[in-house]
Order: sequence, then C-alpha cells, then structure tokens
Amino acid sequence: MRLRKKPWIDQAIRDLEGECVFMHGPEGYKGKWHEMFPGKKICVEIGSGKGRFIIGMAGLCPEKAFIGIENESGVAYYPASAVKDGNIGNLRMICANAENITDWFDAGEIEELYLNFSDPWPKVRHVKRRLTHSRFLEKYKIVLKKGGVLRFKTDNRGLFDFSLEEFKECGLKVGAISYDFHNSGYENPVWTEYEEKFSLLGEPINYCEVIF
Repeated sequence: MRLRKKPWIDQAIRDLEGECVFMHGPEGYKGKWHEMFPGKKICVEIGSGKGRFIIGMAGLCPEKAFIGIENESGVAYYPASAVKDGNIGNLRMICANAENITDWFDAGEIEELYLNFSDPWPKVRHVKRRLTHSRFLEKYKIVLKKGGVLRFKTDNRGLFDFSLEEFKECGLKVGAISYDFHNSGYENPVWTEYEEKFSLLGEPINYCEVIF
C-alpha cells in the first residue's frame, strides 16, 4: 500500500518509537516477546497496512498478542497511533522489511502468521519478492512453532495458485482452502480494507490455512 506521505508523519511515528512501534532495533526483542506479552500467543501479520485487520483481531482476541509488520512508515503510523489512542495493550507494530523476520523472532516464537492481500508482484523478475515464495516460507519455518498456522487471503487467483505450489514444494500441509472464502462457511471475524473493496466489486476471495 502506497499513500502520499503527510509531512508531519515522520516525526509523529518517531514519537511512538519504543512504545507502540519498533523502527530501530526490533532484533532486541528476539526471544523476548512473551516477556512483553506474558501468557499470550504471539500472532504476526505481515503487511498490516492501515491496520483494520490487526486492530480488529486484537480487540476480539485479548488472549493473544498481535504484532504487525509494515514497511511503509507513512502507513504503519496509523495502527501504531491506534495502539496509543485506544490503549491497545496486546498490539505492537514493527516498521521494517519483513525479509528480516528471523532477526526479530526466535525459533518457534510465533504461533499464527497472517498474510492478507499481499502484493502479487506479477512480473517474473520480481517473483522472489512474493511473501509466499519459498525463500520466505523457509524463514516462516524457523519462526513459527511446530503446528503453527499461516492464514493467507488474496483476491489474486494467480498468486493463490502460485502459493499453493510453493507450499507443496516446501513440504507444507494445506488444511482449509477455499476459492470463494465469503461463501465457504469458514470463520472470518475481521475484513481487511482490500477485502471489503474487492468483495464489493464482486471479486471472490481465495483463502487457505497452512500448517507448519
């Protein structure tokens, strides 16, 4: 998601550093997230955008801790500010590139991972940037605990089919799967911004759960 950055936003997000968002040094929390959120399952969303999904999930599931990863500071500011304004104790943001996820989380530290409407990177030369490419899946294998779940939603059928092949090649088990998620009967407590947009256009949503 790319938005025109407001001139005040760089300072505004820096003011939230260390309290609601981690922009510098998130590797210092590796292996310590359960100390920050004692007794809670650690759940991560990569590409949180303006945060509708992760904020909603944090409210619905107080027994879990949610950490959103968003590379664009002009976008990450919004869920980070919501943490402070709404006093959301079980949500934090990391504003950095998800390629470094193994620097921030210890082996098996994450129990649930969400990929919602990730950039499809349609050009062949960009295929390795897809968050479901094998090079990312190998990183998820490290940080997700045994039996942990990746939940993946996308409107892009090409990306979905590519991802299913990558899961298979990496020896991962696909559990729940649907090519029309909203008519599948699977639980869907919080819609993302993109999910609402594409659904209103009549686009079917693809969904799967991958067991690690």
